[in-house]
Amino acid sequence: MNSNPSDKNPSSPEGRALLEKVRLLSIDVDGVMTDGGIYYADDGNTFRKFNAKDGMGLVYLRKAGIEVTIISSGNAGAIEHRAARLGIEHVHTNCWDKLETLKELTEKLGFGLDQVAHMGDDINDLPVLEAVGCAIAPADAMPEVLAVADLVTGKSGGNGAVREISDILRGQAVERQRQA
Repeated sequence: MNSNPSDKNPSSPEGRALLEKVRLLSIDVDGVMTDGGIYYADDGNTFRKFNAKDGMGLVYLRKAGIEVTIISSGNAGAIEHRAARLGIEHVHTNCWDKLETLKELTEKLGFGLDQVAHMGDDINDLPVLEAVGCAIAPADAMPEVLAVADLVTGKSGGNGAVREISDILRGQAVERQRQA
């Protein structure tokens, strides 16, 4: 794994090479698909703000043949609604053992962990980030996550980080389809 953040650019030739083998993109929610803010209403309901451009990137990524899963320790509700709107069928919330969940999913889908990229921002993502073929962090991830990440996006969570990765993966998938 890289240790210098400037060497972790997903658009670099090294970054693109790491992403080339990815067939499943696993993403956390709070701090990755959102800016990490959780809004509480007076009645106790929570709200999250998702980035529409990130969502569109995931839609087109799936259309290009790359599987997407959401694995979050966050509470059910808004996450499932967002995933349904994007057509993401592999959604795991209230998940405290993300690595075990991912292992079960990759076995079901027939992928190895080396074919998985996981995008996470906090310490509960470390076991997954250390196990997958490509560990990705948004620019504003926790220092412990940035240290183990293979790639670090130029954008922060909830502000285009997911789209940045989705666009690269989609472009590679489309190019593979053209060459086939």
